[in-house]
Amino acid sequence: MSQATLSPTPAGTPSGPMLAVQNLQVVYGGAIEAVRDVSLEVPAGKIVALLGSNGAGKSTVLKAISGVLDAEDGEIEKGQILWLGNPIGQASAPAIVGRGLVQVPEGRRLFGTLTVEENLIVGAHLQDRHALAETRDYVYGLFPRLADRRTQIAGYLSGGEQQMVAVGRSLMSRPRLLALDEPSLGLAPLIVAEIFAAIEKLRASTGLTILLVEQNATRALAIADYAYIMENGRVVLDGTSEALRRNADVREFYLGQGAASAQRTSMKDVKHYKRRKRWLS
Repeated sequence: MSQATLSPTPAGTPSGPMLAVQNLQVVYGGAIEAVRDVSLEVPAGKIVALLGSNGAGKSTVLKAISGVLDAEDGEIEKGQILWLGNPIGQASAPAIVGRGLVQVPEGRRLFGTLTVEENLIVGAHLQDRHALAETRDYVYGLFPRLADRRTQIAGYLSGGEQQMVAVGRSLMSRPRLLALDEPSLGLAPLIVAEIFAAIEKLRASTGLTILLVEQNATRALAIADYAYIMENGRVVLDGTSEALRRNADVREFYLGQGAASAQRTSMKDVKHYKRRKRWLS
């Protein structure tokens, strides 16, 4: 197979960050505050990770960026989301995709009765025939096992293969920014390593901008340029990946490398461990 290339839809080079979230507050059902005063930036050509435990608010931020909050009765109460300097907080999901910001949702959400190739073609509905063929070849080069399974029904693939199809389907629209929501969720360690290697290769070979929402801090910090950590709906820490890997709190509470993490043996110890998250005070 020839080496295909993948070039995002051209739209000029932004002078500021490609994506900026400013003082975002999101409320569900008009009463439940899920995200409070969150600000983050994603520069062009970088991998930015949004980390935190389950329920921290990471996916809510991503849903707000992607314009799909209304499906769960969510609403942006305050703040704004800027894409290439323009507000998109009230834009529809199709309009946001059309501008080049594409999300790979948590749980993959493939068309289970369609083949691998048919799922990829669905993702290319904005492209002409030539761009579709070129991008499909790139996806098969990025995930060779999908080329071998192109005629198989997607619903019968393994979890890791389905995740590859989900990423590939999103790439078919030639995004300028790819937002990945928990790509490692429920996958075996070897498959997680393969997925993250593909993400890193994707950025290296195309310059694609990536926003990576993850619980697996070790994997995410290994490939990200910059990261934000969320707890209880707000950003509590941010910095370069190198700086965060050196941070004592991050090493203990997210990377499992502190002395205390090796000694917690009882519920009393766990509660003490949680109370010691100094950045939440």
